[in-house]
Amino acid sequence: MEKTAIAYKEKMKEMSVFSLLCSCLYPESRKNIMGDFEEELDIKPLNKRASGQAFEVILKPPSPVSDVAHCISSPPKRDISLEDIQKKLEAAEDRRRSQEAQILRILAEKREHERDVLLKAMEENSNFSRMAEEKLQMKMDQIEENRQAYLAAMMERLQERERHAQVVRRNKELREELLP
Repeated sequence: MEKTAIAYKEKMKEMSVFSLLCSCLYPESRKNIMGDFEEELDIKPLNKRASGQAFEVILKPPSPVSDVAHCISSPPKRDISLEDIQKKLEAAEDRRRSQEAQILRILAEKREHERDVLLKAMEENSNFSRMAEEKLQMKMDQIEENRQAYLAAMMERLQERERHAQVVRRNKELREELLP
């Protein structure tokens, strides 16, 4: 079990997030950071589990001497020149202008789309109106034709009746003349 505890400590040295963070912020202090904390860690291996090894890591309370040793100072501030500030301000202004231009372009595209949709709706509406008007006109023409045909048929029947009535009257007159 002692071997696994040592292996765990080695792994902690290799993969420590704290170590990685410190090495990024302070490349000069990369020297074995975990070595500084080894006396503060107590690692007890637990029973082996199906998922792998299990360890209990116990942190010892810090000693008053170790507070000074582990105090990490902030990185030194570098002097920022007026030119650097101007460059940053110009870059920020360029980003702001770029964002405004992008927003204006998006709004223009939306307006163009709305205009296209409105034109299409107006065109469809006018097409519908025109088609409805044409359909109504065709219907009215058909009704007028049917009415004219009906009236012509009625006139023809009336004339036929009138001719028949004249024939009947003439026959009646002829009968009356022959019978007296």
